[in-house]
Amino acid sequence: MTHDRSASPLIFGGAAQSPRAALPVLPPLALYIHIPWCVRKCPYCDFNSHTASPVLPEEEYVDALLADLDQDLHAVYGRELTSIFFGGGTPSLFSAAALGRLLKGVEQRIPFAHDIEITLEANPGTFEQEKFVAYRALGINRLSIGIQSFQQAKLEALGRIHNGDEAVRAAGMARQAGFDNFNLDLMHGLPDQSLEDALSDLRQAIALKPTHLSWYQLTLEPNTVFWNQPPTLPEDDTLWDIQEAGQALLAEHGYAQYEVSAYAQPGRPARHNLNYWSFGDFIGIGAGAHGKLSHPDGRIVRTWKTRLPKDYLNPAKSFQAGEKALTNDEMPFEFLMNALRLTEGVESRLYPERTGLPLESLAEARREAEQSGLLQVEPTRLAATERGQLFLNDLLQKFLT
Repeated sequence: MTHDRSASPLIFGGAAQSPRAALPVLPPLALYIHIPWCVRKCPYCDFNSHTASPVLPEEEYVDALLADLDQDLHAVYGRELTSIFFGGGTPSLFSAAALGRLLKGVEQRIPFAHDIEITLEANPGTFEQEKFVAYRALGINRLSIGIQSFQQAKLEALGRIHNGDEAVRAAGMARQAGFDNFNLDLMHGLPDQSLEDALSDLRQAIALKPTHLSWYQLTLEPNTVFWNQPPTLPEDDTLWDIQEAGQALLAEHGYAQYEVSAYAQPGRPARHNLNYWSFGDFIGIGAGAHGKLSHPDGRIVRTWKTRLPKDYLNPAKSFQAGEKALTNDEMPFEFLMNALRLTEGVESRLYPERTGLPLESLAEARREAEQSGLLQVEPTRLAATERGQLFLNDLLQKFLT
């Protein structure tokens, strides 16, 4: 299937603004690849995911992804990829042959860094040992496994297709397939979950010795089944107890918290996510994918792609649904909404380096945030206090203009 599409983005926010300084150096560049199909849509999920048909259009979708990438190449000429992330949906529904053709096509277009991190999201219900050995042979060197819980009642409440035994086996199979770097995704604050339930899940996850744990609270999001038919969730006091006890348990076992919901063994934070949180650049390809690219002249542009798979695969429609150049007024919030999620924040120098705006432009809001006890008083870093981490929205509001 051949695509011949001109990029025809919708452009918003194009009002004239004072020029920014040229960026002294462009940030690291990553690639996000969205595979939008799942075996079944979970009731809590607000991601762009769609129930898969018995036969996936692998060949057509890979063709479309590479054609989509071709239209973004002009903005990244001369740069290399430091990381690739296959997200979804459930990327592990795709065959190794399809992902191999895609990775080969990507590398022909953009060179890979010698130590590139390539992550694939997978669910325990899609694990097949031979397939995952083949994934590893392609150069995919990190897995992110969507466990959510090991307890059958909780998995059923979440609409998951796997059981607890499959979740445990998935971690072992990942290691046997040659993955020495993998993340387990685990939720807490589940329907009718007690403190002991939550800690039991966490102990089981730790026992599997992942290099990274994403441990986050279930939230009810609009446009989901749970939003319209909310389950009974734990009381706030229980949620607080779970958070405190869980963080202590993770620290006890050597998992350092480096972001609001991310914990890693020494030297094993997710490099792709670190780039995202520190206002790095990323191309987004695939149905509904988002991207953010910096240009040497100081322009920083966010893009988003056509959301529905049938439209994304339609040669008559554009891959790109829209783009927006960030204005000077938007820059503080855009930079800090991710950077301040990091427990240690970022070095202050990154703000002028990656926005083209002087650090002094933050001075008034920064002083007010420090006086409120939400931002650390640290000239060389932009970092939230413990209180600021808890009330991150209040902290970010101070940087809205």
